[in-house]
Amino acid sequence: MSKREIDIVVISDVHLGTYGSHAKELLKYLKSIKPKMLILNGDIIDIWQFSKSYFPEDHMKVIRKILKFVTDGVPVYYLTGNHDEMLRKFADFNLGVFQLLNKLVLNLDGNKAWVFHGDIFDVTMQHSKWLAKLGAVGYDTLIHINSITNWFLTKMGKKKYSFSQKIKASVKEAVKFINQFEQTAAELAIEKGYAFVICGHIHHPEIREIKTDKGSVTYLNSGDWVESLTSLEYQNGVWDIYKFDASQFTKEDDDTHDIENLNDMLDVKELFEKFKQEVV
Repeated sequence: MSKREIDIVVISDVHLGTYGSHAKELLKYLKSIKPKMLILNGDIIDIWQFSKSYFPEDHMKVIRKILKFVTDGVPVYYLTGNHDEMLRKFADFNLGVFQLLNKLVLNLDGNKAWVFHGDIFDVTMQHSKWLAKLGAVGYDTLIHINSITNWFLTKMGKKKYSFSQKIKASVKEAVKFINQFEQTAAELAIEKGYAFVICGHIHHPEIREIKTDKGSVTYLNSGDWVESLTSLEYQNGVWDIYKFDASQFTKEDDDTHDIENLNDMLDVKELFEKFKQEVV
């Protein structure tokens, strides 16, 4: 498969280190593109649930692929989220083409884009962090059970089913929260004079124009790599939502020869163990 050239790619909510993370699918996607800029908009590594017992090879390969972009000279911005909030103490770390930040402002063809994870708008995160962490464990368990259920459904030739998406769609409060989140982000962006506001956090991919009595802004959300398997792509002045489609890839796309040379440079698991000791 020839690599697609893309000006900017935005990915968020990968949750590496959890059972729900679709790292294998993300790796295929990352290997299929040639971005000029990569933005990792929070919750890439799930430090909340980081465990010595679960960080499989596919998850480490994603990290190595991101590092491969860095060594190839592709600007990579890692913006902190709530599940990797421990990295915020290291914000403004600059290693040339790799930067660790809390937020980012881009100039896109004369228009400003404001990029940040979005957990600042989550009341639960601000006032009941323990409840949010408990909910994250429950969510990951639900996703794990869902993946087992979908394995059996696939074997029986039936369509996959998403428990959490069904729950979100049927619970009015969840829908209300998403709408409030998007509206709050848009209103703040309009006040600051931005043309685009780009978030993650709520696992709900979206591109839409939001208008208020003070102006309008394009709200974008990159979704996640737990359920939606989506990213944002900016090319030729246009934003699009990419949705992973397994049928577009072949077994040959599983070949990882282009990143395995980084094994000798960096033992990712050993690095995470040392990092965990530093921040936990």
